[in-house]
Amino acid sequence: MKALSVLHSESSRGWGGQEVRTLKEMVALRALGHNVELVCPEDARLGIRARADGFAVHHARMRAGGDLRSMVTIRSLLARRRFDVLNTHSGHDSLVAGMAGRLAGTPFIVRTRHLALPITSLATYNWLPHRVVAVSHHVRDYLISAGVQEDRVETIYDGILKPEAATGSTLRDELGLDADATIAGMVAIMREKKGHEDLIAAVRPMLAERPNLHVVMAGDGVWFEKIKAIVDGMGLAHRIHLLGFRTDITNVLRGCDLFVLPTHQEALGQSFIEAMAVGLPVIGTRVDGVPELIDDGVNGLLVPAHDVDSLRSALARLIDDAPLRARLGLAARLKTDNRFTVDAMANETVDCYLRGIYAGRAYYGERRAAA
Repeated sequence: MKALSVLHSESSRGWGGQEVRTLKEMVALRALGHNVELVCPEDARLGIRARADGFAVHHARMRAGGDLRSMVTIRSLLARRRFDVLNTHSGHDSLVAGMAGRLAGTPFIVRTRHLALPITSLATYNWLPHRVVAVSHHVRDYLISAGVQEDRVETIYDGILKPEAATGSTLRDELGLDADATIAGMVAIMREKKGHEDLIAAVRPMLAERPNLHVVMAGDGVWFEKIKAIVDGMGLAHRIHLLGFRTDITNVLRGCDLFVLPTHQEALGQSFIEAMAVGLPVIGTRVDGVPELIDDGVNGLLVPAHDVDSLRSALARLIDDAPLRARLGLAARLKTDNRFTVDAMANETVDCYLRGIYAGRAYYGERRAAA
């Protein structure tokens, strides 16, 4: 198989599930022997992380769809480096880099849609890219309903690196908790619609009833100070532990007894996959792509979004029933072992790229023959 040269573009400066997936794809494709590079704003956290991992990182502002300066920069980069594939990820870069790719004649342009949010420009799905990748069937179905051509969209699920054999966790020592503590973990960027306030409201009365119950929230974001103020104002900082941004998520999860993410909106949910992969039972909400991961009563529990009472009941079921936690956790791990792996994601991505490149060559070959 020919080694491909792939340029990813990302205009987002933050760090969340979208950026995590993109970096994992880059690492996995490089491991398969392909050349992978990135173009992003100079202060983008994805670029900083990618450079630390040894990738070539190029810079362009991509502040808006009409950023002509960035478009010229990226067009020159694509033409000079002769990339086979341009993979865009956010709104601004899909316009700026996507147009640059068309002008440079890049053989295959693909946009990955990571979010379960309304789209703002059909051009970045039906005109600029040759193909669209959705991270869940829910996202694919939505894009088609919004006017994206059905034969242009395919689903490639998020994948994670299979955790190494259990080596314990430092979390309980870090927090001064012993083996008798029951820890419910949540990993999510702290922003609107992730459900942090719902979880706090659900566990607040439970903490008084269950002295060994603790909650761990890993992640930072624009709402961090708001959530911290709520927890501190309730006097619960010793029971609801805000860890901030962590790079040792597997270590954090292995210190927990269950995972909960009462999100209001989620394209799929990488945090669920990571928790399931270490054998944790999970509690999620019946929104968007989450039910594609969680089979209610089989590998986790599903509750309605915004429903604090139902969330509290689900938490009580898992906290009070260790055998149920073990059964759901085992099923969760088996599901991720069989489907949601980085290898599967990488192989399906390369297959998508190759099909697109060969289809383009066949199309232009037929046009030349007809002429």
